[in-house]
Amino acid sequence: MSSETDDNGTADGGYVHVPEGEGDETPPGERPVADGPTADGFGRKGWALTAVLFTCVLVIPGIIYLYPYAAGWFGLPFFATYLALPLVPAVLLGLVAVWSMTAATRDQ
Repeated sequence: MSSETDDNGTADGGYVHVPEGEGDETPPGERPVADGPTADGFGRKGWALTAVLFTCVLVIPGIIYLYPYAAGWFGLPFFATYLALPLVPAVLLGLVAVWSMTAATRDQ
């Protein structure tokens, strides 16, 4: 360990990060703002994903819990209900994932 310092005041010539704009006398309101993406809200894709997640997390499990014979209305037996209803969230999430990915790559 050496007690020698260089002209930056650091021991052994170590790196010191100086944030951009430090020592700059320009007031914060007059500094240029970096161009970047602007927030345009949740958008159609965000609301679609929210609706699908709501359905997958609350609606389908709620139907299975409260009305276990719900798929019986469509001719499915009790056992098939517990196989068919969990497929709905899987299919919905898969479709939304493919849709949002194709929409995201199309925007580029």
